[in-house]
Amino acid sequence: MRMSKMVGRRLKEDPKDARTISHKFLIRGGYARPVSAGIYSLLPLGKRIVAKIEEIIREEMNRVDGQEVLMPVVLPADLWQESGRYESVGDELLRFKDRNDKPMLLAMTHEEAVVQLARTELTSYKQLPVMLYQIQTKYRDEARPRAGLIRVREFTMKDAYSFHVSQADLETYYMRVHEAYERIFKRLGMRNFISIESNSGMMGGKVSHEFMAICDCGEDTIFVSQDYRYRANREIAKAAWKYEKAPELALEKVHTPGTKTIEDVAAYLGVRPEDTGKAVFYQDKQTGELIFALIRGDFEVNETKLQNLVKVSELGFADDESIRAIGCEPGYASILSIDPGKVKIVVDNSIAGSSNLVVGANEPDYHYKNFNFERDFARHGEVIVADIATVRAGDPCVLDGTPLQMVRGIEIGNIFQLGTRYSEAMNCCYLDENGKSHPMVMGCYGIGVGRAMAAVIEQANDQYGPIWPMSIAPYQVEIVSLTPERDDCGAVSETLYTELSKRGVEVLWDDRGEKAGFMFSDADLMGIPLRIVVSPKTLADGEVEFKIRGEKESVRVKLDEICDFVEVKIAEKLAELEP
Repeated sequence: MRMSKMVGRRLKEDPKDARTISHKFLIRGGYARPVSAGIYSLLPLGKRIVAKIEEIIREEMNRVDGQEVLMPVVLPADLWQESGRYESVGDELLRFKDRNDKPMLLAMTHEEAVVQLARTELTSYKQLPVMLYQIQTKYRDEARPRAGLIRVREFTMKDAYSFHVSQADLETYYMRVHEAYERIFKRLGMRNFISIESNSGMMGGKVSHEFMAICDCGEDTIFVSQDYRYRANREIAKAAWKYEKAPELALEKVHTPGTKTIEDVAAYLGVRPEDTGKAVFYQDKQTGELIFALIRGDFEVNETKLQNLVKVSELGFADDESIRAIGCEPGYASILSIDPGKVKIVVDNSIAGSSNLVVGANEPDYHYKNFNFERDFARHGEVIVADIATVRAGDPCVLDGTPLQMVRGIEIGNIFQLGTRYSEAMNCCYLDENGKSHPMVMGCYGIGVGRAMAAVIEQANDQYGPIWPMSIAPYQVEIVSLTPERDDCGAVSETLYTELSKRGVEVLWDDRGEKAGFMFSDADLMGIPLRIVVSPKTLADGEVEFKIRGEKESVRVKLDEICDFVEVKIAEKLAELEP
């Protein structure tokens, strides 16, 4: 490709709304252009990178016996009604009606569609296991798209779905896909990624893992042990907290005027936040049912843990009116006088394991001192006692007790053991050797293609632009012609361009004849791994200048050796990325 013909301008200034490195360089380098909030067009440079990412994914999915299919983006609502997700998923699912007034939706994921396909094509245990995958557009009506291609509304995703006769068979295959994902991200040039335990969320299933590209701009918080043996998303992370019991003191009601917060009551009574109990009210957004969570004052409620525990699809904070309607006083609510028949009560382990806490008295301006859960709350069978606390940096690891570290990551892939969540609901069954029907056991495996491209930039860049790995770079080599009208620079460049292209090398030739600084700035923004500079100065010595993107120094190479030299460098760079 000649630069003079390539569509896509490079921009000098950062976009005003860009807060991440990848967002800045994807726009400035001419890879993508915004159409609307969270919706982008890919320009030729971006499309070439995406195509290479998709090809690597295809190769690895085929390697684990995947079969590629293509399912529609627009789906009838009745498929999602079969699974129960049409009602349970929130506003991020874009629903509409077609001209015949039939309810439709834009798919944000394709579990229902693939189950509908599988139940028409797979009937016998002899056909299983099977994995079907696609690389397809999705639409998620994201409330707050951000960070360029990292959080968007329309996106391209590889989603795969496996079907099995048993949970054991699924678990074996699940590990094969896990290994395939590690190969994919290594081949894509991810410099630092990990697999972590994660929350299954709306997908369902009991076991899931997320693959995270570690970088400061990541929207996910991850807790890891010092040796990285323990790795978990903040949503489900656990810690080896130890609580100390002390001799129980007499329960005492005390006057605490104007102390609605943990900080206020602790300061007023001269105690530590960890000597208090915090009451938090939530509400099931679908049913309106109230949930009362009691946790030690130095902890925060982990809403994902709580949501999974009480099996609620969406939680919100309860308002004061709703709290008073069940006989509680906001800011001073107490488990001591609450009716478990009116509200679901969840008590964190920190409360059950601690002694002599300060808790609300359910009366304005009053608290109780020396609350002990086992002694002072008699109706234990009517509450749930569990871990609903959010892990903090420095908390002890559950494996070895060492302080946990907190890092940030971009989710670039996820895998789920779905079990029979969808197959049972949608009657996707197989017949065993005795002719008996069973629901298929399913797995699900996703990779965000655009996110992967953005994540590579976040991990591989300098102040001038991206540093693309050879495996997904838009071109492998760039030829820069300085003063092409002088001393055969243009003719020599074209000869090199032609010869390298004949050898199967992907070449971009900057034939524009602009000033050197302008062309070098553009070259850095495009991040092509290898650069050949042809100039009158080097040609006078029968040489060209060769530089590897991201390295400071360049070298001189004989003109008649440069094509062989480039082929060797390309092979070396690709070999570095092999698993």
